[in-house]
Amino acid sequence: MRERTDRRDFLRASMLGAAGAGSLLSLEEKTLASALEDGATNKKASTPVGPSAPAYEGEPLPKGKLGTIEIGRLVMGGNLIGGWAHSRDLMYVSNLLRAYNTREKVFDTLALGERSGITMIQIDPACMEVVEAYRKAGGKLQVMVCIHPDTDESKVREEVHGLVDRGAVALYTHGEVSDRCTRGNDLKTLGRAIEIIKEAGVPAGIGSHSLETTIAAEHHGLGADYYVKTFHPDTYWSATPKEKREEWCWYGPRSLDHDGYHDNIFCLDPERTADFMRSVNKPWFAFKVMAAGALRPEIGFNHAFRHGADFVIAGMFDFQVATDVEVAVKAIKRAKVRERTWCA
Repeated sequence: MRERTDRRDFLRASMLGAAGAGSLLSLEEKTLASALEDGATNKKASTPVGPSAPAYEGEPLPKGKLGTIEIGRLVMGGNLIGGWAHSRDLMYVSNLLRAYNTREKVFDTLALGERSGITMIQIDPACMEVVEAYRKAGGKLQVMVCIHPDTDESKVREEVHGLVDRGAVALYTHGEVSDRCTRGNDLKTLGRAIEIIKEAGVPAGIGSHSLETTIAAEHHGLGADYYVKTFHPDTYWSATPKEKREEWCWYGPRSLDHDGYHDNIFCLDPERTADFMRSVNKPWFAFKVMAAGALRPEIGFNHAFRHGADFVIAGMFDFQVATDVEVAVKAIKRAKVRERTWCA
């Protein structure tokens, strides 16, 4: 009760202070403060945060740990906030994301996620400003951010310390950059980035699309505390046929061959990924579990948790939050008996 009272007092003080100063809080921040206060006073409130989106009201989302950090097993992804869409050959989708996800809508979505039991958001550094503003208005979401390994260690150190100072509680190496390090046999740069993150006092992870990066990181002892690895089944229409899949396809030109890679597959071999991760006793954050919208969450979440993921990262619009949390809760229940031990 004391925590709820403190939160209400903070939100009221923020809004009153803004009224007195004229413009300390924006319209979006005032809207967020009101939404969070509703959630703090009544966790089962059915009042929508946004125009039509209800909060999830069922059994609590189970939690795991990354070091000492407690995290809901469903993590909100940041691609939809940044406007990055893996949309195959649909040219308009990224612009549509940006048009729909106004600043106010993003605030509504984050608040809705928090009220529904989500405790963390994973983002690119480019999205840090809007999450900072959300937290300034009273939001409590923890922040996981990707960083960019570089041969210039001073650049890496500056990025890492800057993000920690701005509130990041966990950092990991950006998937594409990590894969390029592996492909170029430059594991020294990748390993040094992990060391710099650890020196900053937060958990250090390695992200990747390719399983070869995870394998190399384990084989060479790069010291990652956790992994952020793509993972989804390949039973959807637009998946590249198995015989046409090529390692590192994400970093070359898109194929004009209908059966080639065209922004349409992110885990080339889910069976091999699951097999290898069973040997890794570190938390695994699975992302792209719905193959960037090609699979329903019921399929993607169940597959990820059943086959070993400790956490699932999923981008979601406001109108998807309640359903996604409900699906995640049910999927985690079904995954109590699984081949890979929960590592977090």
